[in-house]
Amino acid sequence: MPATSHQFQGEQLLLDPAGLLIWPAQSLLAVADLHLEKGTAAAQQGQLVPPWDTAHTLARLAAAIALYRPTTIVAVGDSFHDAQAATRLSAADHAVLTALADRARFIWIHGNHDPHPPEGLLGHSAQAFTAGPITFRHQTDSRTQGEISGHFHPKARVQTRATTIARPCFMADPSRIMLPSFGAYTGGLDILAPAITRHFPRGGQAFLLGRTRVFTFSVPAPKLASAPRPHKSA
Repeated sequence: MPATSHQFQGEQLLLDPAGLLIWPAQSLLAVADLHLEKGTAAAQQGQLVPPWDTAHTLARLAAAIALYRPTTIVAVGDSFHDAQAATRLSAADHAVLTALADRARFIWIHGNHDPHPPEGLLGHSAQAFTAGPITFRHQTDSRTQGEISGHFHPKARVQTRATTIARPCFMADPSRIMLPSFGAYTGGLDILAPAITRHFPRGGQAFLLGRTRVFTFSVPAPKLASAPRPHKSA
């Protein structure tokens, strides 16, 4: 699938329609919010959902790794859905994850769902990871320049002739890029929601994930609420 080239902090990045970011100069692949074992967490709460989300997510990740052959993989937080998720991995999924971690250096960024990565996980874990002018962390810090984050699972809505389509997307401005969620069972937050727009006060660009390509469109600066009119005494 063709990825879209995007210049960021003087570096050429690739935004892949699978929902992952490639930094060719660093041989680096970044992906956010895998939420492995969300399905089994839901089952424990009595929700009847197919328990195959982890296998599907890892298969997609394996395909991307085989395509781009990165030497560094940055998992930008919430890789595991909860503190016990790793213990619920099937033997097959555990073997796939181990094989992937053997092929490249994995860096597991701490997320709000997995602030303490599982013991025995191959690779390194950290609150943030910096390479050159770019810092990777789970939740964006608006004071940081050159930041790539996850957490919000951004999505956008576009109107077609027939209907409105909502799809995951990258959201970017000159200071930061917010990655879409990669997990099979993850939802999304509209990029026009205040939780996201406050990090993009001047607007930016959305990169909507299509089946085979990324669609780009501009996002205007958020409109400020109208100031209340002063009350005139009678």
